[in-house]
Amino acid sequence: MTIHPDAAAHPAKRGYNLFLLLVAGLGGLLYGIDVGIIAGALPYLESTSGLNAGQLSFIVAAVLLGSVISTLFAGLLADWMGRKRLMVTSGVLFVASIPVIALSHGYVSLVLGRLLQGVSAGLIGVVVPLYLAECLGAKHRGKGTGIFQWLLTFGIVAAALIGMYFSIRVEEVARLGNSTLLFDFKDKAWRSIFWVSLPPGLLFVVGSALVAESPRWLHRRGRRDAARLALLRSRSEDQADLELREMDQAAAESARGTVGSGQGRDSLFSRKYVIPFVLACLILACNQATGVNSIIGYNTTILLQSGLSDVQAHWGYLILTMVNFLTTIGGVMLVDRKGRKFLLAFGSAGIVVSLLLVGLVFHRSESRRVDCRAAVQAMVNPEQGATIAFHGSAVRRLLDSTGPAGRALEGGPSTLIVIYSYGDYRAATAVVRSDDATAAPLRISRASSLPSNKVVAFFDNPFGNLAQARTAPLHIENALITPLPGERSGWITACLIFCFMAFFAIGPGVCVWLALSELMPTRIRSNGMSFALLVNQGVSTIIAGVFLPTVGRYGYSTMFFIFAGCTVVYFIAATFFLPETKGKTLEEIERLFEKRPCPPEVTRS
Repeated sequence: MTIHPDAAAHPAKRGYNLFLLLVAGLGGLLYGIDVGIIAGALPYLESTSGLNAGQLSFIVAAVLLGSVISTLFAGLLADWMGRKRLMVTSGVLFVASIPVIALSHGYVSLVLGRLLQGVSAGLIGVVVPLYLAECLGAKHRGKGTGIFQWLLTFGIVAAALIGMYFSIRVEEVARLGNSTLLFDFKDKAWRSIFWVSLPPGLLFVVGSALVAESPRWLHRRGRRDAARLALLRSRSEDQADLELREMDQAAAESARGTVGSGQGRDSLFSRKYVIPFVLACLILACNQATGVNSIIGYNTTILLQSGLSDVQAHWGYLILTMVNFLTTIGGVMLVDRKGRKFLLAFGSAGIVVSLLLVGLVFHRSESRRVDCRAAVQAMVNPEQGATIAFHGSAVRRLLDSTGPAGRALEGGPSTLIVIYSYGDYRAATAVVRSDDATAAPLRISRASSLPSNKVVAFFDNPFGNLAQARTAPLHIENALITPLPGERSGWITACLIFCFMAFFAIGPGVCVWLALSELMPTRIRSNGMSFALLVNQGVSTIIAGVFLPTVGRYGYSTMFFIFAGCTVVYFIAATFFLPETKGKTLEEIERLFEKRPCPPEVTRS
């Protein structure tokens, strides 16, 4: 059957498709703001709220807790309520969280508001890509999900810019020398940071209320006419009828069982469900195994160790976020032209090369590093804390304690980082440089190191014993002195990490949401997406747990080589096992995993 030009040829339908893309973008923007907004507000909240470090850490972690809980149930809710209603609900929760936080005068309301933001983020992360996959035509589906990711990165950048604006204002007020005025302005600043994020939330709620319900959800509910009307809002009549017939056929096959599968409904363990589900979970797991979260989270520390100064390292982090944002635009433009398979293969190949080169650069200096943990362990005081200076004669004493290898480093600049633990909970100090005479000594204490409560402790180490850690002695696992490379080496490392970020953004960053939503068959899409995202979060948690110990024992070079090895698996999966889904309806993608040809009545010209 010949299909007429798609709905983009009709102004009204083109306008509705653009509106869908706008709503998708607002969803990504809220997700990014949820992730990034606390960073700018936290310094002022800390200085004006009267909360202790444990309470503040839980306020930060409450978003993660809310997100995990809502991700677990998002698929069930999407099937029960419908995609549109759940989008509206997630937006309402975000909007409700803003006044709860901004008008707060106590710990409980702050935690409640942050939990609401986390629940909202978890729901948005599942339902918006799900909705886009089921509503957008094959020609626009990649662009829609790409815009979700693009504005997600913009949300993080926007949150950082908002925080920067208020930091400049606070500095201006501080110059006046009026402590009362400064306190009042800081209190107003953190509340204003949250208020500024309210308009995008309101727009998302309004936009979600105006879009049509998912035609696939309506069809599964037996509302065939409503499904056709929903399709007609964004497609031509021929295209809508084509997709409706494909839905009818898929539903009929599901009801009577696939060919050769016997009597009754087809099993959830048949290849049409298992293979795409496993492939989607593999893609999401590999996405985290590239190390992207750790490389972003520890970026400043990594750049300090590579040879850049503190100011240069912070500029490097800012450039990294901008590279992520700008190259995502390229991914959005290419995803429906080049296809998901090409971008994932291209991006993962570039990531492998970038990670290997960063690892090689670090190996040059780390092959000469020494571990002075015995000397630092001897500095532990009776309260099981330690204060470690690292300049002048203190550097020489620490280097001398390691023997000839350490004495060979004397005379040149070096860095020190201490990896330590109380019981099951590991932590690391900041990186301090021997050529920074103004740097404060490293201070380690139990109060500043352990999780504040069992909930935070669970996300730090699910298998840890917090009660035992509160009485455990301080154990210095590594105290690593590394010769400091030159500034040139630092900028080479920074540029390679920027390349890593660019390859990630243009490939996996954009395509992972598509792989998640497109690969899952209609029958399991919502619950499958929830489970796959939990796999994603689980791998992220594992990597966060092993990152510092691995870096401490074996160096950054080893960690980058491990990330590169995991990304090779990503490249193989994308190149040899992932089907190309560009330009295909969701029903056609399902048939790819059954190895059955597209029926004659739905063949495209």
